[in-house]
Amino acid sequence: MARKKKKVPEINASSMADISFLLLIFFLVTTTMDTDSGITRRLPPPVENPDMDVKVKERNILNVMINKYDKLMVNGKACDISELKDKTRDFITPKPNDEKAPEVEVKEIELIGNFMTNKGVVSLKNDRGTSYQMYIAVQNELAKAFNELKEEVSMTYFKQHFNDLTDKDKVEAVNKAVPVRISEAEPEEIK
Repeated sequence: MARKKKKVPEINASSMADISFLLLIFFLVTTTMDTDSGITRRLPPPVENPDMDVKVKERNILNVMINKYDKLMVNGKACDISELKDKTRDFITPKPNDEKAPEVEVKEIELIGNFMTNKGVVSLKNDRGTSYQMYIAVQNELAKAFNELKEEVSMTYFKQHFNDLTDKDKVEAVNKAVPVRISEAEPEEIK
């Protein structure tokens, strides 16, 4: 006599999809994602003639170097990161009567009028072994120097903090008065 196979009752899986969907939503809502922080920079427009070398007078350059040991040098002299903002601010502030300071030029800027701008360029060079933290710290100090000068111009001409300016023309005028001139060289071995 043949034996009959016992039927196994089916499992009701209709609610499994609902449960997995709820678990997915739960994990998406409760999980925190790491966000990358970076430096906000607007890149300059492409150079029309890249083969042409631009000659900049030595007095118009502030050389900032970071070696692989995170040691900072400004114009060949050791410098602490806490001094960098003040040195940069002093460098980019127009000084028309100082022969050692960067050259200045008078520009006609809409909403401001004739304004004396600095031709100085901050040249940043770092070693391939420079830590990311030191690189960001230097970038922050350089940005603070330019932002302080922009704030000063904004308060002088528009009686408003630079970050509170809503008129695009005023923001553009301040940016023309205090252009951010930071040149970054390709990382290399610095002693």
